[in-house]
Amino acid sequence: MTSVGEALVAGLKARGVEVVFGIPGVHTVELYRGLPRSGIRHVTPRHEAGAGFMADGYARVSGKPGVAFVITGPGVTNILTPMGQARADSVPMLVVSGVNARDTLGLGLGHLHELPDQRGMVAKLALLALRISDAGRVAGALDQAFAALTSARGGPVHLEVPIDVMPLPCPALPAATLTAATLPALAAVPAPPQASADLLHRAAALLAAARRPVILAGGGARHAEAALQALATRIAAPVVQTVNARGLMHRHPLSVAASPSLEAVRALIGDADLVLAVGTEFGPTDYDMYGRGNLPAPPGMIRIDIDAAQLGRRRCGLALQADAAAALAALAALVPARHDPAAATRAATARTAAWAEIGPAMQHQVAMLAAMRDACPGSIIVGDSTQPVYAGNLCYDHDRPGGWFNAATGFGALGYGAPAAVGAAIAAPDATVICLTGDGGLQFSLAELLTAKDEGLAISFVVWNNHGYREIAEAMAAAGAQVLGCNPTPPLFGPLAAACGLRFVSVSNDPAALGAALAEPVRGPRLIEIRVD
Repeated sequence: MTSVGEALVAGLKARGVEVVFGIPGVHTVELYRGLPRSGIRHVTPRHEAGAGFMADGYARVSGKPGVAFVITGPGVTNILTPMGQARADSVPMLVVSGVNARDTLGLGLGHLHELPDQRGMVAKLALLALRISDAGRVAGALDQAFAALTSARGGPVHLEVPIDVMPLPCPALPAATLTAATLPALAAVPAPPQASADLLHRAAALLAAARRPVILAGGGARHAEAALQALATRIAAPVVQTVNARGLMHRHPLSVAASPSLEAVRALIGDADLVLAVGTEFGPTDYDMYGRGNLPAPPGMIRIDIDAAQLGRRRCGLALQADAAAALAALAALVPARHDPAAATRAATARTAAWAEIGPAMQHQVAMLAAMRDACPGSIIVGDSTQPVYAGNLCYDHDRPGGWFNAATGFGALGYGAPAAVGAAIAAPDATVICLTGDGGLQFSLAELLTAKDEGLAISFVVWNNHGYREIAEAMAAAGAQVLGCNPTPPLFGPLAAACGLRFVSVSNDPAALGAALAEPVRGPRLIEIRVD
């Protein structure tokens, strides 16, 4: 008979889990006992935060939940930051940990890795926090976890197993629970919500009557490229894409790949007689990053979102709780086609004005991004919080749906880029993966370069080396504060790359030089430094 830990791993395998990111410990031995015969690939990061960010990058690219194994106590507290990023960006992440023995919990006896209330702490952040308190709870806990991960908006889920439960004998899980193909049919895993025919017809009538419609596409639309383009073309609507929707409308005449924080984009939205918002929460880091508070609020807005709670947070004229791709496809089939050349003109005007608004410094940084994109077409660019990423989030059109994502919006965790790129490369082994990070941000997760080396991943780690936290320094100076703490000494990136076994090249802050460096064949991970004066 297998142990609870081994059965849990078998249950993960049955639900389609192919990769686990984790650091083993004495409290998780039984999980690791089950891994070799499960066929699940194990990737060892250098820090539990790296494990969480790897799971995040893997989930965004694969469309499957990312899974991390961590130890009790410090392992859990270390992964809380990635869980916060996953919660902010609706990324499905399953964290499996140990916890101390049942008869010691909450007593403060000083046991190894003890926390006052580990599950209570994580429950404040996770969509769901469960404890497997006996062998009979394994199947039910997995069903609950995957229901939360796969049927709604997505976010972090935590499963903890007490160390005295982990080795207990566990009977084989029920056959239905162990069949990945039948999982969606289980009562515990409801199908994604679908809008009623009445609501769809009402929305279609409003869209058909609109003369200047605009679509706002957020991260919830990132798997709805074809349906989004079809509806936008049919109703002649410019499409504004937030950060997590970039790449859905690449070079489309109706595309506005620019932030609604920009006045040029706000003017387009304000001129609309109807706005359709798809999978977007209207968060300030997308819609009001300058804190102006004057975002246009067009009357009668239609919202599509998979999450009922999210729909309730902002008033609108018509709310459709539904999967974005299904709802958009249904609407495209219901509305009559409308030819309006002025729609493309409105989109082009907004694009041109947005480009002018960001100014010469950011225009140069976006030119660097364009050089990366053109040197590596169809690449996945995983960003950290660094100046060219900020610029790209304001105004940049990527050429791959879901291929531009970063931690510079929402929760805003620094150190995200390198480990998330590892997860992305494992999820899409045939894709070109580029990590764009700053010298300050990379120092949060330098050690994960070695994980890329261990796994033989052909990732290009591109470092914007401006010798410190330049964006923060400029904000402090603009506020009239003394600039302090913004100049941590960066490592010498050439010797660092050599120490990690990575190829290295240093280039000037020039698009042509960067494009030439990236165009060189990739053989394993490499580090490219951009020298910024």
